[in-house]
Amino acid sequence: MGAMSSPKLSIHSPQQIWLRQFFIQRRQQLGISQRTLASKLGVVHSFVGKVETGDRRLDVFEFVQYCNALELDSVEVLQQISQIFYAE
Repeated sequence: MGAMSSPKLSIHSPQQIWLRQFFIQRRQQLGISQRTLASKLGVVHSFVGKVETGDRRLDVFEFVQYCNALELDSVEVLQQISQIFYAE
């Protein structure tokens, strides 16, 4: 594994921006609103808005739930992230 400059990435890092855009695109592909996604997650709709703007980051358990609500396989999303940003 390559060296990490910082284990906590900025909300402005390419990885965080990519993930936010990926989630937004998927939500739009499904044709659901932020409110509908929030309902599926069992959270207030502002939570989804904050995730999509980068004001709120997801922990690993929230990430899995978020992927499930978007009908995504969280392992596949992580593999994609790894291939894009951490392939050696």
